[in-house]
This record gives sequence, C-alpha cells and structure tokens, in this order.
Amino acid sequence: MLNTYDILVVGGGHAGSEAAIASSKMGSKTLLITSNLQTIGQMSCNPAIGGIAKGQIIREIDALGGYSGIISDCSTIQFRMLNKSKGPAMWSPRAQCDRKLFSYYWRFFLEKNITLDLYQDTVTSLIIEKCIVKGVITLFGLKIKSKIVILTNGTFLNGKIHIGEKKINGGRIAEQESKGITEQLTKYFGLKYGRMKTGTSPRVDGRSLDYKKMIVQNGDKNPKKFSFFYNSKKLKKQRKCYITYTNHKVHDLIYENINFSPIFKGSSPRYCPSIEEKIFRFSNKKEHPIFVEPEGWNTVEVYINGFSTSFPEELQYKSLKEISGFEKVKILRPGYAIEYDYFPPEQLKHTLESKIIENLFFAGQINGTTGYEEAAAQGLIAGINAHLKNEKKDPFILKRNEAYIGVLIDDLITKGIKEPYRMFTSRAEYRMLLRQDNADERLTYMGYNIGLISEEKMKMVDNKISKIEKCIFFFKKTNFDPKIINPILIYKNSPIISHDKKIETILSRSEIDIKDISNISFIKKKIEKNNFSQEILEQVSIRIKYKGYIDREKENAKKLIKLENLKIPNNFNYKNIKSLSLEAREKLDYYRPISLSQASRISGVSPSDLSILLIYMGR
Repeated sequence: MLNTYDILVVGGGHAGSEAAIASSKMGSKTLLITSNLQTIGQMSCNPAIGGIAKGQIIREIDALGGYSGIISDCSTIQFRMLNKSKGPAMWSPRAQCDRKLFSYYWRFFLEKNITLDLYQDTVTSLIIEKCIVKGVITLFGLKIKSKIVILTNGTFLNGKIHIGEKKINGGRIAEQESKGITEQLTKYFGLKYGRMKTGTSPRVDGRSLDYKKMIVQNGDKNPKKFSFFYNSKKLKKQRKCYITYTNHKVHDLIYENINFSPIFKGSSPRYCPSIEEKIFRFSNKKEHPIFVEPEGWNTVEVYINGFSTSFPEELQYKSLKEISGFEKVKILRPGYAIEYDYFPPEQLKHTLESKIIENLFFAGQINGTTGYEEAAAQGLIAGINAHLKNEKKDPFILKRNEAYIGVLIDDLITKGIKEPYRMFTSRAEYRMLLRQDNADERLTYMGYNIGLISEEKMKMVDNKISKIEKCIFFFKKTNFDPKIINPILIYKNSPIISHDKKIETILSRSEIDIKDISNISFIKKKIEKNNFSQEILEQVSIRIKYKGYIDREKENAKKLIKLENLKIPNNFNYKNIKSLSLEAREKLDYYRPISLSQASRISGVSPSDLSILLIYMGR
C-alpha cells in the first residue's frame, strides 16, 4: 500500500463505494478505507433499490457512469415500475435485491479498478494543516497521507443503537461505532454538528409466516432494468413479495407501551417513521400496510417493511403476532433505532467540499440524508469533484433542471435540513424533464466529458436519440385514413375522424396508447424496418402526449439558467447593504449563495431582497 493517495474515501457504504469507483475510474489513485471489508455496499435496512424519485436517481447515477444501477440489476429478485397509473413524470423503477449478492457485486466491481486500493481499519481523526486536509489517522495509529479526503461515515459517527431501554454503542447492529472525527472537526475547526435518529425493522423467519393470509405482490411481467448500458442477465423468474396490515390489536399494544420506545421519545424520520410514530401521527387510520419482502434468492430471512421499531424484543414479538399471517412468527433479528452524528450540509459547497476545510468532502448520511439512493448520488458527485479538484479542473455541478441529483444537492446546501432528507418527485419543479426514462439523454454526454462514460456508450445514446427523432418525424408527416383508424377510435371511446389526420394528432389523445396503433400494417412495417424498440416507442409516445408540459418546463428552465448565470462574488458583503431585510442579510451571509438563483431559494430571502441584490451587483 502506498503512503500517499490522491483521494482517500472513509467508509464503504453506498456513498463511499460510488465515490471510490468514480474517482479511481477517472484516474485518481484512490484508497477506500472501511472498518469491515466484508460489509462493503451493505444494505443496512430494506433490501431494495429505487422507488418514487429514488429510482430516477439510480438511473441518473447510471447515466453518469456510476454503478448503483448495475449492482442492482446483478442482484435483482423482483422488479416493479411504480406509479404506472399516473403520468410518466411519476414512473419510478424499484428492485427488490438479494442482500448478499448486492454487497458481493459492489466488492467485485470495486476490485476491478487497478487505481483503487481497499484497506480495513477505522479512521479516528484527520490530518489537517492550516485548514487544509492532508490525510487521516486510523484506530491502529496508521498515518495515511492524501491530497483529498471524502467522509462517508453513514450512521457510524458516535453511533448509538436503541432497543427498548437498552443502549449499545455501534454504527450498525454488531458493528462498532466510530469516534474522534466529530470531536476534532467541531472543537478545533468550528464545524457545526447535530444528532439524528433513524430505525430499521425486524427480520423474521419466512418459514414461520402464513402467506395464504396475505396479498401476493408480484413483479412486472416484463421487468426492466436500471442500467441503460450494462448487459446483465434478463430476469426470467422473480420472488414474490406480500402485503398484510396492522389492526386495532397491534395499535392498542403500541399505545399501551409507547413509553418503551426510545425513537418515539426523540424524533423519528418524518418520511420513514417508526410503526410507533405512524400509529400516533395517523391515529384516525384503522390499519397500516406491512410489506413482507424476501432478503434474497436462497434465504428464509424476510424484511418487514413498514414496521420500523425500537421497542424491546418482547414487545416487537407480541405486536407482530397480532398481524394476519404472523401468528407463529419467529424473529431472526430485532428492529432497532440508531442515533448518530451528522454535519448540517449548508456548511458545504455545491461540489460537497467543506467551506471551512479545504479538500475535505462529505457525502451520504453524514450530510443528514436518508436512503441508499441519496447517499450513492452524493458519493458519485463527491468522487467526481474530488478528482476534478485534484486535476485543477472546473467543478461538476448539476442544475435543478438537469437532474434529481441536482435538486438533492441544491436543497441540502441552500435550504439545510431539520430532519433526515429524503427525495420525492414533489421536490423537483422540473419533474417532467427529469423522468427516469430519459436520464441517459440528459446526462450521458456529461459523464462522457468528465471521463466516466465510454465512447461506445455515448454512441448508444446517440443511436437512441436518432431513432426517437426519426419515429417522431414519421408520426408528424404521415396521415391516418379514417377507414383505418376509426375502428380503433370507436373501440377506445375516442371521437372518430372524418378526414385524414396526422398520426401525431391521434396519438396525442389521452385515451390512445401507442400499443393501439403499433400493429396497424404500415406502422408495424416502419417499426420493424427501423428496429424501433418498445423503449423507443414509449419515449416517442411521452414526447408527443406531453409536449405542452415539456415545452413549458423547458421555458421555465431557461429563466432559471439566466438567474444561475448571475454569479455572486465570494467576498460579497451583505452586512453593508442596509436596505436588505435583517433576515435576508443573516441568511445570505450564512449560506453564501454562488448565484442569484440559489439566493432566491433561501428561506427568508424575498423578491424585493433579490431586486436590491441585483442593483448592488450591477454597481
């Protein structure tokens, strides 16, 4: 092992793995150091990737050259496209994964990089000189020098596990916490930190469950994949998941014993609440869904999604037994709450580098987020920017109209957080542009330009775009004869036509699906001749049906770009502008926005404050 690295990544979770693979692929000599090499890419909570808005993030990571989508495809045991009954902006891919395979493939792909080293030890402090990071010191006293350090400590910084009244030091069940980094950064360098809580559900023995009493949840008949490029095996068989529900007996037990829940006494995540908090927050509900999800292909272990808890083991057991299908349940591992240190992300630049300590980057739950997908996205961006800074190149920053990842990071930096941050489609004002199906079109060129995407993959996207445009052109210039299309329109309860109409016009009707017309003889011949895949036809349909929405968001995005281009100097003195409101002066001085657009998204900065800023910037 070398004494000096270009980039050193602390932590081998989803953020750390993406950061390490990105920086090493781009050419930086990288070291990934973690407390346990056997748990790289561990799915600490739910064994699933994707979901609403999160699936979009995974596809964006793949389009940029990251690996979370590839790893998911290699380990998928069930795939579903969520929200298909809604518009395409809401469609979100989700994969149930084999937990062991997921971790195995992360290790496999990391080890394929000759510019990446792995090392097992725990980092306890950083080597910092004149507010510039120079390396790390480990638990065993090893000093490792590095030009840049990326912290992706997850829930391990002073982690404390809660099960009822039991308190155990640890970053994950049966894994030791990490001490020293928080104390050093706060005491000697003035960084602010806080404590957050999250929780996980019990794992049970699937052989002890009665699935006949539950609702079967099958995967899609024609399952898709996350990765646009990686040729993983087609998913020919899938494992079933199941749904059951809580009831008044479960609720009564929780009400009567709520004082035994440490996570309820604190504050559990709003968007991933414990079962205790759900019962109290939604007291009018008679039942809550419980998702029964297998942990892999060849295991009896089952994850109980929707039953995150920190109750004592005996109460967990009693509560579960009251759920239909769980009457004879056997618990393999209890659920628990975990409390850990995080650093408020407004202390970072959009590159995820610290504003206070140069060459120190933060990514993942250390920034106050929750979820594998949010962590992986930050890790990728931190890894990219760490390499670019090391090479003295311009930073890589995604805008809000370019990617969900851009929304995620901008929200963290600009708005800060008061609770664990989770991505939703509602957080993105340009979600019609940021669909899961077009992430490759949006981002692959960017990935190519920074060195994470090969020329071969870029040509695949060029070919896809070319076929979409060719198909749309055909639909725009070709007419339907009423005799051909009217029988279909009648069947679909759509108004018939009396004279020729463009295919585009008919397809733009909400009740007409592209499948309804793709088997018409002359259209079918065109599709087969040009090898238009189902993916191409789906893209064409979306662009035609939602053209008005897409065009409107593009116009709004242009306005945003104008504000993004109005840069605010780093040394801009807000305190001297007395015409700004007091709150605006304080907030602007604290967040130090880099553009007028970012300033506009800071809570407490009004339109009149922005007008005043414009005047002073003009001066």
